[in-house]
Amino acid sequence: MKRSEINRIIRDMEELAKKQGFALPPFADFAPEKWASVKAETEEIRENKLGWDVTDFGLNRFFDCGLALFTIRNGNPHDQKKYPKPYAEKLMMMYPGQYMCTHYHWYKMEDIINRGGNDLIIELWNGNEAREKLDTPVSVSCDGIRRTLPAGGAVTLHPGESMTLTPYLYHLFRVPSEGGPALIGEVSMCNDDDHDNCFFETVGRFPKIEEDEAPYRLLCTEYPS
Repeated sequence: MKRSEINRIIRDMEELAKKQGFALPPFADFAPEKWASVKAETEEIRENKLGWDVTDFGLNRFFDCGLALFTIRNGNPHDQKKYPKPYAEKLMMMYPGQYMCTHYHWYKMEDIINRGGNDLIIELWNGNEAREKLDTPVSVSCDGIRRTLPAGGAVTLHPGESMTLTPYLYHLFRVPSEGGPALIGEVSMCNDDDHDNCFFETVGRFPKIEEDEAPYRLLCTEYPS
């Protein structure tokens, strides 16, 4: 991805969050040069990958398949003594017509919440340890109401609605091609992007970046060590 694209996407997400009345924490506004002067006090942010995250899953077609995220809080399953927090929270944005790669989590349970804007459509399949999509009915809870769908069935979440995703449940997010971007929330167990994502397709997690302009915000993988 080009840095100019990432900068534009972050600005769009800031504007959408503001429009929907969702206030981000102060470190969301840190300029890149500020991170060098706040190393000690931001250790939790840096070590747990809080902050901005824009990915095209290595496919180089973000506005077709991609996701913009801001991780607000997160524990650390690999250092629970230092970071005992057992939960995480994210804010995400998807543009109209965009989808996110099909995947499940081995360990993480999460609630996905439509925070406002467009609808969010979630397609679902049961998975297994062999990473297969199973042709079996899917049972899922939407705001405490149990729903049963055929394999590959879809649920549309309107603003304010949510769904609970359990381990080994394949899910694909997409947004209708008309109606503007969707602001999406996630409340979950600890997030571990390095070890707990099982993608059905062969994709990456973080983008390769072409530096065609200076960064507007640092991504969570770019903080000074």
